[in-house]
Amino acid sequence: MDNVTIVEKCSDSAIADWLAARLSEQMGTHEGPVTITVPGGSTPFPIIEALLDHDIDWTRLVVWPGDDRVVPEDHPASNTGKLRDLFEPVGVEVVTLTEMEAVPHFALAWLGMGADGHIASLFPNTDPRIDEPRSILRLTPDPLPPEAPFDRISLTIPALLSSDALVFVIRGEDKRAVFNQAVAGKHDLPVARLLGAATQPVTCFA
Repeated sequence: MDNVTIVEKCSDSAIADWLAARLSEQMGTHEGPVTITVPGGSTPFPIIEALLDHDIDWTRLVVWPGDDRVVPEDHPASNTGKLRDLFEPVGVEVVTLTEMEAVPHFALAWLGMGADGHIASLFPNTDPRIDEPRSILRLTPDPLPPEAPFDRISLTIPALLSSDALVFVIRGEDKRAVFNQAVAGKHDLPVARLLGAATQPVTCFA
C-alpha cells in the first residue's frame, strides 16, 4: 500500500508534535472548526496531554470519540468522560456518540488497534463492512474484554474513511505484526478491511 507510512520508535511527545503540526495546518488552510476523531484506551491520553502543551486555538477543535463503552460519562470506563476532562478546560468541544448523531467528515481519524485486529469497537465478531450504510453502531464484543465488559458504540469503517488522513499509534510487537500483515493483505481482520479501502494518507507510529 503506497499510502501507508510507518514511523518507528516515536515518543509520545514526538507524536504530539506531529499531531499539533497537522492541526495547525488544517486551521491555517480552513476556516471554522476542525473536527477529528480520537481513540480510547490507555495509549492516547499521555499523547493528548503533550499535545495540549502546544499553542493552538483549541476553541476551533471538535473531538469525536472513535468509540466508547456504553456507560455514563462519569464512569471510569468512559472514553468520552476522560476526553472531556482533558480537552474541555482549554475550550475543545467533545461530542457524545449516539446512534442518531450525524457524523461529519474528519480532518484526521486517529485510531488504535487491538491485538485481534479490531479498530474503534469494530471487533472481528461484528463483521464490520466497508459498505455499512450506518455511520455509528451499537454492538457487543464477543468475547467481552474482562477489563471492560460493556456494550460499545462505535464509528463504522465508512465513517472513519470519511477523513483527510488516518493515523495509528500502535504499541507492542504483537500488534505491529498484525498491522504489517494487514498492510500486506494477509488477513481480513477489521484493520485490514479499513486499510484495504483507504485512499487517503495513512501514518502509523509504531
